[in-house]
Amino acid sequence: MRPTPPSRCDRLEAEAERLLPRMVYEYYAGGAGDEITLRDNRAAFERLRLRPRFLVDVSARSLATTVLGRELPAPFAIAPMAYQRLAHPDGEIATVRAAGRIGVPMILSTMATTSVEEVGAAASAPLWFQLYVWRDRGATRALVQRAVAAGAQALVVTVDAPRLGTRRRDVENVFTLPDGVRLGNLEGLGVPEAPKVTAGSQLAEHFWMLSDPSLSWRDLEWFRSLTDVPIVLKGILTAEDARLAAQHGASAVVVSNHGGRQLDGVVATLDALPEVADAVGDAIEVWVDGGVRSGADVLKALALGARIVLIGRPVLWALTVGGEKGVVDFLSCLTEEIDEALALCGCRSPADVTRAHVAVASRR
Repeated sequence: MRPTPPSRCDRLEAEAERLLPRMVYEYYAGGAGDEITLRDNRAAFERLRLRPRFLVDVSARSLATTVLGRELPAPFAIAPMAYQRLAHPDGEIATVRAAGRIGVPMILSTMATTSVEEVGAAASAPLWFQLYVWRDRGATRALVQRAVAAGAQALVVTVDAPRLGTRRRDVENVFTLPDGVRLGNLEGLGVPEAPKVTAGSQLAEHFWMLSDPSLSWRDLEWFRSLTDVPIVLKGILTAEDARLAAQHGASAVVVSNHGGRQLDGVVATLDALPEVADAVGDAIEVWVDGGVRSGADVLKALALGARIVLIGRPVLWALTVGGEKGVVDFLSCLTEEIDEALALCGCRSPADVTRAHVAVASRR
């Protein structure tokens, strides 16, 4: 029998691996520890099956959904990803322009290789800003103010990184930023520059110098004092933390394990999603990332309680292979796949998708 052709994401990743230096590809592709969680993020989607309903009039469909009070044309956004100019010379500018052409939000990483001012000037869809909280709270405040002034409409605070998890691929490759690659969001803040390293990971060393491990729930009030834009907490995996997020005024949480790049062995995000969604109900929005590759995956996440999904690595592979056009093509195909999945499950919109549309695959 002829083998099943590889998926679009698998083809993109294979081509990106061919094009990228090994150090860069493995930085993007790798996870922490034995990469158990990295693999399980994807396996969780493969364990779940769709339960379509038929004889439903799906002649008129809409992918639109409302997120943070704003209507989006589709239930996904681009996840925050650092160092995008390692994938393509246009980096974050290509990605934000592609997001604008589709009309979906992009979340810009604190560790971007393009400043929030430059990305904001190129954005034509909602721009959200991912924040790491530094030991220097004055620098953190200045960064938030810069992001909001540049047009960021939400602040996505990463809460699962008091330090970086050990990423063995980066250690073995002695991951280091090439000369000429700048971290535009850190310029002018007075924070330490990335150290020179001859062993280990430059990113891990730099992050240890910058990151504030004292970050706690008390700091949510401080964030609220800095800006009026919605605060989203990224990295929530338990009902307990989800309820605390709602109690402390977060507008949304992202069910995330950092793409399997922090603590290895934690629960896959799709498996954690129902617990978090049940804990907060309609009090705040629930988003999810990790392992999403197709329109059917998006439908599974919606069924388990996500308002939207965040798309990560596939965007990097598309950026590597085709720059802005590559990202547009990928996001356009994803949109078409979501529409197809909705129609074939008997749903007219994301709001029609419920837990009755999914089931865990039976074991034989």
